[in-house]
Amino acid sequence: QVQLVESGGGLVQAGDSLRLSCVASAPSFSGYPMGWFRQAPGKDREFVAAITWSGDDTYYADSAKGRFTISRGSAKNTMYLQMNSLKPEDTAVYYCAVKLYSPPGNYQYENQYDYWGQGTQVTVSS
Repeated sequence: QVQLVESGGGLVQAGDSLRLSCVASAPSFSGYPMGWFRQAPGKDREFVAAITWSGDDTYYADSAKGRFTISRGSAKNTMYLQMNSLKPEDTAVYYCAVKLYSPPGNYQYENQYDYWGQGTQVTVSS
């Protein structure tokens, strides 16, 4: 069974940092783009960042640029999101996803992703 498991969420204060991890159970996911999305209470799920299979190309939402860094582990089936200078508006459940079947591109659209993790809660207090 395909699984994506996120970890690393928690309760932090504004200005703190967190590093989220996502591990894919299938090594074959190492050959595909992956992304991070988040969903705040009462809001739609939104794109945060994405990375190509090689890790050479990364994409960010405007809200994440300059503060968040997406990366992949050496085994490529692990993905990270380093979040610095966190703000209360970053509070959300963060999901990782893998893009298997659709052509390259359109990384900001959640319908382009085929498997999702269960999410990890990030809460930033002011």
